[in-house]
Amino acid sequence: MKRIQLITLTILLSTSLFSQEHFNGITTSKRVGLLNATNNPAELANINSKFEANIFNFSAGISNNKLSFNDLIKGNNLEDKIFEGNEAVNLRIDSQIYGPSFAFKYNKWGFGIYSVANIKANVINVNSQLADAIQNGNLSTIFSQTIISSNENQRLNATTWGELGFTLARNIIDLPKHKLNIGTNLRLLFPGAYANFSANNFSGTLVNNMGNLSLTNASANVNIAYAGVLANDYNDQGNYNEFFSQGINGFAADLAINYRLKDENDTNSYKLNTGLSIKNIGSMTFKSNNNLNKNYSLNVENFESLDLNQFENAESLSEIETILNDPANANYFQSTSNTAHYSVKLPTVINAYADVRLAKKWFVTASVNQKINDDSKNDFITTQNSYTLIPRFTTKWFETFVPLASNEISGFTSGIGFRVGGFFMGSNSVFSALANNGKQADLYLGIRFGL
Repeated sequence: MKRIQLITLTILLSTSLFSQEHFNGITTSKRVGLLNATNNPAELANINSKFEANIFNFSAGISNNKLSFNDLIKGNNLEDKIFEGNEAVNLRIDSQIYGPSFAFKYNKWGFGIYSVANIKANVINVNSQLADAIQNGNLSTIFSQTIISSNENQRLNATTWGELGFTLARNIIDLPKHKLNIGTNLRLLFPGAYANFSANNFSGTLVNNMGNLSLTNASANVNIAYAGVLANDYNDQGNYNEFFSQGINGFAADLAINYRLKDENDTNSYKLNTGLSIKNIGSMTFKSNNNLNKNYSLNVENFESLDLNQFENAESLSEIETILNDPANANYFQSTSNTAHYSVKLPTVINAYADVRLAKKWFVTASVNQKINDDSKNDFITTQNSYTLIPRFTTKWFETFVPLASNEISGFTSGIGFRVGGFFMGSNSVFSALANNGKQADLYLGIRFGL
């Protein structure tokens, strides 16, 4: 059980840097390309060149509500610090890697094709007292009792998958002052690996008797699910590199609209560029041979106790599942459902932005990402709400910008990015991360060219 609580912290330490809002600043750049289209597919009708090729694009970040960047650098007592206080633990690790991609413009149409690999790992609403008691056992005392009660669905979750996307955009209105586009991304999903462990509506008493941990007077709804290599050792970094292993077993779509108030004196610029998109409408199904999705009802009545030390050396969810099914635990864990093939839903979000020209080369962008689902449920991949303001200076060959953002996990972040020709690099949080209270770290970079 101690190891279960640290799955995502282990991923954090082994992968170093894995942000929720990828390529922030580049996706709303005046220099329109394929990454703009992944944010709003209608933008592909505004592509600056007739042809564009993306060589490689990478974005990775971590955000949490407990550990500062300074804590991560020092690396001291991270397992203790993340469970301090009464606030539930939330941590998000998110990475995207784009392979070679291509787009072109023909008359009023824009077309694109791209591939992307995704990694997401999360600690979601984990009760700090519960995690601390299991992790540290309150060993400073000979005997202790900790009463826990939480209405949240406490989750540890990781997902890897690949995508093959097709972008289609069409200009439908093009007047001297106004331009209106519509577009869609159609994405084939390739499930890779999945792991989920959760306890919903948990209540109980943790008893520490000289290091022997037990649970009494407890109840919860428990879910354990795994597919692919994440059924195995979750401390092995290589198990998070499976992206396309299960073939095409899902579909997703993005729908978007884009409006421009054009500059009649400069065909290469605009006074206002706005967009609205609904992203990640879809789901994928895991069908590997070792799949499991099982629900249990935990019930430990008065005068009974569940030994928690038996979970201490487990290194995989399949081992945890074996322990839950041990005849010695039959009175405590009653299976309520069991399926082999199961689907998980992508985190559907509404994205809206407006890029306003302040002067000839100076712009400012405001954007919002708002999820529309309750992603605390076991069959949802998670995301987070974010709000961003991006002042920028831009020319044809050079651009620099300063993302200022707020998200529901790590709070306020500030960073910087730049573009020189087809190369770009940036971070949403480099400035705030260097401050002692910064709780997010991320990096993105890429290279592309247009003809």
